[in-house]
Amino acid sequence: MSLAETANDNAAPAREPIKAEAQQSAAPPAPVPLPAWKVPLYMASSVLFFLTQGLGMNLVTANIYQLQGSFSATTIEISWLSAAYMAPYASLTIGLFKIRTQYGLRRFAQFSIICFVVASLMNLLITDLHSAIVVRTLSGMAAAPLSTLGFLYMLEAFPPDKKLSVGLSLALMNTLFAAPIARIISPQLLQLGGYEALYTFEMGLALIALPVIYLLPLTPPPRAKVIQRLDILSYLLLAVGFGCLAVVLTLGRLYWWFEAEWLGAVLAVAVGSLALMFAIELPRKNPMIDLRWLFSGPNMRIAGLLLLFRFVAAEQSATAANFYQQLGLLNDQTIYLYAIILLASLVGGLFCAFLMVTRYVETAHVLALVLIASGAYLDSQSTSLTRPTEMYLSQAMVAAGAALFLPPVMSKGFAAALAKGIPYIVNFLVIFLFTQSIGSLFASAVLGTFVTIREKFHSNVLVEHILLTDPVVAWRVSQLSAAYGKAIIDKTLLNAEGLSLLSQQVTKEAYVLAYNDAFYVIFVACVAGLVVLLLQLAWKRLPWQRAANAAIAQS
Repeated sequence: MSLAETANDNAAPAREPIKAEAQQSAAPPAPVPLPAWKVPLYMASSVLFFLTQGLGMNLVTANIYQLQGSFSATTIEISWLSAAYMAPYASLTIGLFKIRTQYGLRRFAQFSIICFVVASLMNLLITDLHSAIVVRTLSGMAAAPLSTLGFLYMLEAFPPDKKLSVGLSLALMNTLFAAPIARIISPQLLQLGGYEALYTFEMGLALIALPVIYLLPLTPPPRAKVIQRLDILSYLLLAVGFGCLAVVLTLGRLYWWFEAEWLGAVLAVAVGSLALMFAIELPRKNPMIDLRWLFSGPNMRIAGLLLLFRFVAAEQSATAANFYQQLGLLNDQTIYLYAIILLASLVGGLFCAFLMVTRYVETAHVLALVLIASGAYLDSQSTSLTRPTEMYLSQAMVAAGAALFLPPVMSKGFAAALAKGIPYIVNFLVIFLFTQSIGSLFASAVLGTFVTIREKFHSNVLVEHILLTDPVVAWRVSQLSAAYGKAIIDKTLLNAEGLSLLSQQVTKEAYVLAYNDAFYVIFVACVAGLVVLLLQLAWKRLPWQRAANAAIAQS
């Protein structure tokens, strides 16, 4: 999201008029290398910005059941906090790119961090769920610039020839840290002070990040007037469309897709807003989004890879996390598991950074899909007795695979956008944001809906075999109801209590089988993607295809 600036990092606007001939022949000034002692500071600052933004997004998701008591709300009502956060966050980076290009990077950075500090402070003033939803919306708006700053600070630490390889790989690796860290630190924070402790910690990170903006300034790119009046209308329509999609995808499976009429209305607003934006942008000579380039073949292939990544990465971020909750495992019982996930993400990201500077960069996708497929297949063999210790290997493989997958795709996409010109960065941001923000919500919604449907199927199959005339079933009901024998004298009520407990166990087993089906679907998706990828790599290595590629490169 920040590579537009990196293309011009070392160019400065002229202070005096220059003749056209001299301007055309003048070479850009040589980049000033960053002092060696500053490199780790900028890299550490990048980690800080990503954690500050990511924890704000993940602390609610990681503690959605624990926060019900704080707000006296149901799970569905608490989920509005996530929807409110994602609604503005899903599209704001597109508008921010043009804002910082026109008004200056330093001013943008200073204003962004101040807004986030204020939003973090407002989290501590929440009194009920309604005020929490409003504040979470403001937090989503304030957090969007921080991910951009995280990219900028990581790229600042590297020379121009390493920005799209090592720098981008490490920046994307940092985006994976917040989710496991949120689940590692949440139990201790909740014990200290519940909801207020979670967001006091977030505010503390924001206050630490505040002086970094002033002490470690970024190289300012040239400013240019890039915002047109019609851009404002187009962006507002895009923001409404993405925001409505975020709300529908976050809450659709909870309210159920065909049960709540307002879901259809919100979806209609999303489709109408995006259609109107398309109608405005298509005939423009200088559109904010070049839709024809956006929907070209190469970009659609990149979008397909990014959507595949979001779908298979949901194995860990959504499916596995919900599976633990269904088994009754709390965050304090999965601390070591998420510590291993964090370490695997670090190892995978560093190995990907190494591959990015070699000629074996295309093998990153193959390794990623193999790792995620293997981990998903192992997870598909789970039972109701599975515990975190038995998933250390599988989840570490998924985490390492996720860290390997994204950087090569992003590097190729940004390089193609930069080759077309700086304005095309906005176009690529649309692909990236749609596939990552909206795509992530879409993957979670699809897998969550699939689990719900499969649970009903498995529950019906299991219930068919539960008959009180079966001696085994009768013995199990008697065993479960024995604990209430001293409190309930009536034999009929006692049997009813036993049947209720047995029904809960059947539901639990049905959910385990449903999550196994979801893990297996992810395994199949990885295998299918791997087959397509291997066929594509084999095609590129055919003699006539090599000759065609060489001819295109020479032309």
